[in-house]
Amino acid sequence: MLPRFTNHQSIPGTPMRSVTFLLACCLVASAHSADLSSSGASTAQPAADMSGPTHEITARALALVGSKYRFGGTSPGRGFDCSGLVDYVFHDTAAQELPRTAAEISRVGEKVDIDQLQPGDLVFFNTLRRAFSHVGIYLGGNKFIHAPRSGAKVRVDALDLAYWKKRFNGARRILSFKQPTQLANVDDRVTMYLF
Repeated sequence: MLPRFTNHQSIPGTPMRSVTFLLACCLVASAHSADLSSSGASTAQPAADMSGPTHEITARALALVGSKYRFGGTSPGRGFDCSGLVDYVFHDTAAQELPRTAAEISRVGEKVDIDQLQPGDLVFFNTLRRAFSHVGIYLGGNKFIHAPRSGAKVRVDALDLAYWKKRFNGARRILSFKQPTQLANVDDRVTMYLF
């Protein structure tokens, strides 16, 4: 089942963006119960029913893999910075307005422990020598999507990479999930095709 986009009826861009979108849908659909974390540390937790807003958020975010980074950017056409990407995805799929900066977003929703992360949660990092200076969207399976920095593109990274693990500041849940139904993890074999 393909996600329903509320504000944009089609995905703009090249045929490669369409291929990326299809792979993103496969990635979200491939969630399974085995923990694929390479570090041995498990962050897999019961996830929300993936047919609702969680699925739409992760699928929409993954459809933006490869979008260019632009400081202050808030759209696919102009590019994204980290908070612009998060706000765009949540506004587009859940009609949820978020503050403009990662630090401001870190005060929205409820705090979530790393071992309780669910797809759609926001993860925060200290990348500029100040807390909550970077934000991404957790996908499941220890993976998150973000707009990393100038010169880079929107991409998926693993929380257990040394760089991100060392800089992790915390997580927040913006949307409330009522009934956890399955363990969600991202299949690394599908992820590798996104790069």
